[in-house]
Amino acid sequence: MIPDTYSSIEMRMLFYAIELGLVQLLLAVLVSVWGRGLKWAAGPHDEGWPPLGRFGGRIERAFKNFLETFPFFLGAVLFANVFDAHTPTSALGAQIYFWSRVAYVPVYAAGIPFLRTLVWVASIAGIVMVLSAVLMSS
Repeated sequence: MIPDTYSSIEMRMLFYAIELGLVQLLLAVLVSVWGRGLKWAAGPHDEGWPPLGRFGGRIERAFKNFLETFPFFLGAVLFANVFDAHTPTSALGAQIYFWSRVAYVPVYAAGIPFLRTLVWVASIAGIVMVLSAVLMSS
């Protein structure tokens, strides 16, 4: 765990988001091996990517979605850190991003369409909140 005394809330949420990404990567690998077989997973994938079924496909897509949003969160938090733009809004935004990404996995895996979209929107709103603190500090 990252020490509280050496980092902002935003940096701690970034650290936790990296851990979440690693957990999602592990889940995606496990469902891939389980759904496609160890021989396929260890091979060169020349034959393409066989479908995983509903649950496995959702886990894999949730991870890909994390990868689509994470670079924006990373950039926003690093900008906030470099410009020392730590505000209650940026701290709350970082927490909203992290916790919405945590919620996204089970919501997507369960196949709850509108709630999944709301959780995704919350994660984007969190990023915007962090960026807004950077813009307001300049």
